[in-house]
Amino acid sequence: MTVLRIAGFSDGNKCGNPAGIWIGDDLPSASKMQAMAADVGFSETAFVAPEGGAWRVRYFSPLCEVPFCGHATIALGAALALQYGDRTFRLKLNRADISVAGRRDGQTIAAALQSPPTRSAPSDPLLQAHLLQLLDYSIDDLDMKIPPAKIHGGADHVVLALKKRNALARMNYDFERGRELMERAGLITIALVTAENPQLFHVRNAFAAGGVLEDPATGAAAAAFAGYLRDTGWPHAGVINIVQGEEGNR
Repeated sequence: MTVLRIAGFSDGNKCGNPAGIWIGDDLPSASKMQAMAADVGFSETAFVAPEGGAWRVRYFSPLCEVPFCGHATIALGAALALQYGDRTFRLKLNRADISVAGRRDGQTIAAALQSPPTRSAPSDPLLQAHLLQLLDYSIDDLDMKIPPAKIHGGADHVVLALKKRNALARMNYDFERGRELMERAGLITIALVTAENPQLFHVRNAFAAGGVLEDPATGAAAAAFAGYLRDTGWPHAGVINIVQGEEGNR
């Protein structure tokens, strides 16, 4: 079973976040997909098969299945465009129907995804305290203009906004503690963000729940965060730019 390896959110032919892409006539068993994802070792591998005029997609991290992954969807759009030409592809996820468009763009492939619907709610104070302790931040590190929240865009995340970029740079945590805490809370990532200005954000995403210390670039958490900014009336004037991966040279 051949797995393509494609980096989503790349800078031309450099960096980005690699995802595994498997395309077949029928999806393998869940146990087989889990084993293959663990063997690939990327933060996510997408498994895809045709179904009723669309494509059935399931995403697996090295440790578990996840309901939605943005960078793997971008990689999937590129893979489908390579095989079937420039177009928009309908996708059937476990809990949502979305689409991804792929097209050739010179020496690279460009892709754009439609996120599942987003929603947000205030974070649980006890969970917030546990996350701050895990990440070695204090309440004084938080930028309360963007209050801590549970955000959703096909999967659940928590966003913590930090006042200073250097606080973002020092992100570190005990992996096993983080994995256990995120599993209990049902979180896919912990999104740490700093606002350079109302339209430009720098972000890092802890992903211990999936078996990876940090996901260099995510589409699912980014879309959920954008939805949260919309929900709070943030003055973005219709444009949000999210920069990811700089701290890890990705």
